[in-house]
Amino acid sequence: MTAPESAGLEPRTELTLRGLIIGIVITVVFTAANVFFGLKAGLTFATSIPAAVISMAMLRALGNATMQENNVVQTVASAAGTLSSIIFVLPGMIMIGWWTGFPFWLSFAVCALGGILGVMYSIPLRRALVTNSDLPYPEGLACAEVLKVGCGAQVSASTEQENRAGLLAVIWGSVVSAVFAVVVATHVFASDVVSYFRLGNKGAVSGFDFNLSFALFAIGHLVGLSVGIAMLVGALIGWGWGVPHYSLLAGVTGGGAEDLALATWSGKVRFVGAGAIGISAIWTLAKLVRPVVAGLTSAMAASRVRKAGKGDMLPRTERDIPIGIVGLVTLACFIPIAWLLGYFGSISGLGDHMMLLAIGGVAYVVLMGFFVSTVCGYMAGLIGSSNSPLSGIGILVVIGAALLLVFGVKPYVSPESGKALVAFALFVTSVVFTVAAIANNNLQDLKTGQLVDATPWKQQVALVIGVVAGAAVIPPVLDLLNQAYGFAGAPGAGANALPAPQAGLISALAQGVIQANIDWNLIWVGVGIGIGVIVLDALLARSTRRLRLPPLAVGLGIYLPTISTLMVVVGSVVGWVYDRLAERGRNPETTKQLGVLLASGLIVGESVLGVVIAAIVAFSGKPAPLALVGEGFADASLWIGGLAFVALVAGLYAWAARMGRAVSG
Repeated sequence: MTAPESAGLEPRTELTLRGLIIGIVITVVFTAANVFFGLKAGLTFATSIPAAVISMAMLRALGNATMQENNVVQTVASAAGTLSSIIFVLPGMIMIGWWTGFPFWLSFAVCALGGILGVMYSIPLRRALVTNSDLPYPEGLACAEVLKVGCGAQVSASTEQENRAGLLAVIWGSVVSAVFAVVVATHVFASDVVSYFRLGNKGAVSGFDFNLSFALFAIGHLVGLSVGIAMLVGALIGWGWGVPHYSLLAGVTGGGAEDLALATWSGKVRFVGAGAIGISAIWTLAKLVRPVVAGLTSAMAASRVRKAGKGDMLPRTERDIPIGIVGLVTLACFIPIAWLLGYFGSISGLGDHMMLLAIGGVAYVVLMGFFVSTVCGYMAGLIGSSNSPLSGIGILVVIGAALLLVFGVKPYVSPESGKALVAFALFVTSVVFTVAAIANNNLQDLKTGQLVDATPWKQQVALVIGVVAGAAVIPPVLDLLNQAYGFAGAPGAGANALPAPQAGLISALAQGVIQANIDWNLIWVGVGIGIGVIVLDALLARSTRRLRLPPLAVGLGIYLPTISTLMVVVGSVVGWVYDRLAERGRNPETTKQLGVLLASGLIVGESVLGVVIAAIVAFSGKPAPLALVGEGFADASLWIGGLAFVALVAGLYAWAARMGRAVSG
């Protein structure tokens, strides 16, 4: 046996009680942050890197920590990054007026069961998309590098310095963004720069909403320049062509430019973006057929080795949860999922068709869940979990579910059951969403594990625990935010309602398909744009390795509001400049990693404070309980807030660069 093979069979301290407890605590905090941030901005962020840094600091203080134990902590905590994607669907139940709040046990069961099923689906995909793939997994690679630098039997003085610097970057990033969020809540700093305007006198309008958000800025740093530029291209398509074009066709020459622009974007342009995202997802799947089949074949071959009594011959780093147990757990999940679907159908007034809804719903979850798992896993490997295509995939899922209900159930129910069918389509989609979210996340974590010599089955068990912890947090946080702000488009939603853009779009699609009032021409226009972007991206791939134009990111740029995209673009450019400058100085890799950790801290601080402020709003009953100034201060707050934002960004990045250069070699 060779040395590497021997190393692969050696036991390691990985799955420990203290590691699981630390991971669960981090999961609770990051889940709350991601729920708020996702509803506000339409994007969630990967929590693996900040979780790894926090884990290293805590476990080092406790002593006798291993790299693999730290990896388990970040694996548990990373569930917060993608399980929170359920917010792209569930708020739709509020928006259509079906729920007034989030029933805890029903919401918990959707998240937990779908998440566990996602873990099971990811296991046969591991060999196809991780072991036997050349996908870069940028976030998985970055997390592995953090663990390698900060862990090990012996840590050098320079590594200790890097650990301290990394922890400081996360802490100070969190503090600065949290304090800025508090000052914004007082209205001393403006929250955004907004301008809507008319183009000529024939009814065409456009505009922008530039959010002064450290979290959005940091997301841009993390996703990189290509994704940022792609989102800018999408925003230009949406607001430079789409909104002016469709508002001009409407021919409304009176009224406010802002109301017309937002109505045009919401009612027309977002559906163009949906078409672009949908064709991008289909294109991704088409490229995956061969590696997925190869991965399944490999998983079955590994199972035959174990059944032949040769399981010990497998290196530790290739030991998944046995495929037999995977099958049993998968089947065990189908039973309560079928009950959930049947129960939801019965309480929705569709009891006469309960068996059809339960059996058909489970079949849809099984097939569509595996389909979206492969697509999301591939995209996580290509551009990272932070830019996961879950929102776009949800469009395909909800349209498929709605179409099946139109042909299979709608002809046999009363016309008054239309809203119940929409609610059922959203409920089925939410289960598929959690399946895809966790499969996507798990593959990113398994790539990290592969790079740090971890045991796959222990990571998979850890992720199940993280799923359950995150599932317990999501319903009460959603309820709190619903009480404090509400969701845009929901009955009775106020001016401060959270945008929840994906949930609004997905619920609108479900209503449009079932009630037969969707404008398919808009979808087809988006498909055409998506095909053009796919071709352009392929040409860029052949001509240059540095710049790409991810079609999914272009679609996101079209259908997300500019309040969610423009600052992401700025962050991607600033992050790129920071990395280029870091490469010219001392310790370039350390300096760049500190930039990543600083960005992670900026996201966590603002998002957690957002949940705290939501609690204050909910309990006070006031829309702006922390406001210290009135509307007359708006112009001054814009200048003060803008200058403060720029100064803090410059100061934080200069400080991170100095820390990186100061680390001894």
